[in-house]
Amino acid sequence: MNPIDAWRAPAPDPRRVEWLAQWTYAHRGLHSPGVPENSPSAFAEAMAHGLAIECDVQRTGDGRAAVFHDWELDRLTDERGPVIRRPLAEIETIALSGSSDRIPSLERTLAQVGGRVPMLIELKSKRERRVAPLCLAVRRALDGYRGPHAVMSFDPRVSRWFSIHSPRTVRGLVVTEEDDKSFAGLWRRHAALWHARPDFLAYDVRDLPSRFAEGQRKRGLPLLTWTVRSPELRDRAALHADAPIAEGEGLA
Repeated sequence: MNPIDAWRAPAPDPRRVEWLAQWTYAHRGLHSPGVPENSPSAFAEAMAHGLAIECDVQRTGDGRAAVFHDWELDRLTDERGPVIRRPLAEIETIALSGSSDRIPSLERTLAQVGGRVPMLIELKSKRERRVAPLCLAVRRALDGYRGPHAVMSFDPRVSRWFSIHSPRTVRGLVVTEEDDKSFAGLWRRHAALWHARPDFLAYDVRDLPSRFAEGQRKRGLPLLTWTVRSPELRDRAALHADAPIAEGEGLA
């Protein structure tokens, strides 16, 4: 065990995080042709199949949280431009391509799920943007929500913000090594861990097995892995992680 890791990023109370390893997470909901990712229909399908839900959130122009993956509306809708330039009331009227679903707010999604299955909420951030407004929007949406849930982000500032301002919220650091096995890459992962102080890791399945990931897992941080898209990757996830975030053929 790395004593600096234990000091700078202590392992969580196992009772807070044990539920994380008990589920398979549908990546952006259980989506398929005609059922868009991050849509109410995809979340309904996930629940119907007994799957937990992973979703993405973006900040809207009026400081709310919309459930949407991309920075731009272009790929998934007939609209154009950045999500952050639109208020939530307008965002919620935009149809997701190929369906009757519209982009939901985080509040609407939480009401739909209602605690029936766990939720992983990934906050999308950019280095040049402050993270506090988005974190605050998510915390406000979660106020009073009693179902099992966790927040996570590639940006260690997000987990750090929740550790300070919402310490009861389970928080995770999303990691990809991007084939960087050098000492400098390892140092960057440790530095991100120390800053984030996460309760769990969500690791790129392509990087498993990983000495860094296994070290954190052994000292008590649950290890989730994404995106599991095939039976081969599902087998890899079963060997080296505690739970998969999966889609398509990666779902049993």
